[in-house]
Amino acid sequence: MTNKINRRVVAAIAAAAMLGGWQLAQAADKIRVASTPGATADAIKAVIADAKSQGLDVELVEFTDWTVPNEAVNNGDVDLNFFQHQAFLNNVIKERGYQLKFVGLGLLQNIGIYSERYQSLADVPAKAKVAIANDPVNQGRGLALLQKAGLIRLRTGDAPGATVADISDNPKQLRFYEVEGPQLIRSLPDVDLAVLWPSYFVSAGKKEQASKALAYSGIADRFYAMGFVAQTSRADDPKLRKFVQVFQNSAAVKQAISQQFNNDPKLYTLPW
Repeated sequence: MTNKINRRVVAAIAAAAMLGGWQLAQAADKIRVASTPGATADAIKAVIADAKSQGLDVELVEFTDWTVPNEAVNNGDVDLNFFQHQAFLNNVIKERGYQLKFVGLGLLQNIGIYSERYQSLADVPAKAKVAIANDPVNQGRGLALLQKAGLIRLRTGDAPGATVADISDNPKQLRFYEVEGPQLIRSLPDVDLAVLWPSYFVSAGKKEQASKALAYSGIADRFYAMGFVAQTSRADDPKLRKFVQVFQNSAAVKQAISQQFNNDPKLYTLPW
């Protein structure tokens, strides 16, 4: 009888130890992910339940600008961020010397040329006002789309990083206004054209407008796919790699992104 009791006690202690160890592992597997409001943040919210079922406790930290998320990762305040593409990250690393690296891809937004005044590019008049991102990377992407649409020509061709100074041919004498990326949607009523991200319409409660661009960048520019960024020293961290895998395999994430973009395949693709 004593042996049976002892065995039960030992088994109970072992089970408690295993449970305690599991709880510690859960605490150790907390992941803080920085993002910006819109499609990327909503996708993180969507994956939280799936991640938890895989032993990952995900916390979303939202920022409203494009500077702090990289500072937060570089300083170790968060584990990952999800808001930028490789071209943007390359520029940040060059300017600030951050030790950051992509861990995996999450979403490719197809930027568009939008107008509240015209129904087609052929209707755009001479000397039209065009709002474009003021940061060098996204400005280059926007100019590349305007070139693809036949409105301008760049001396740099399709190479990334073009600026308005690289416009070699501007037959309609378009006038360019450089605007901070998050403010582009607010500039739309005051200009003839604006090059911006469909998700901004979603965030502004104008989801239907996202599908009404005069032209889209398309899915070929995977260089501009947004992904998860970590400190370089943690790029191979199994916990972070596991999270990215859970994200990419999550049906909830795919549904959330599709809903964000009004179930319109012109607006996005999942680049993994």
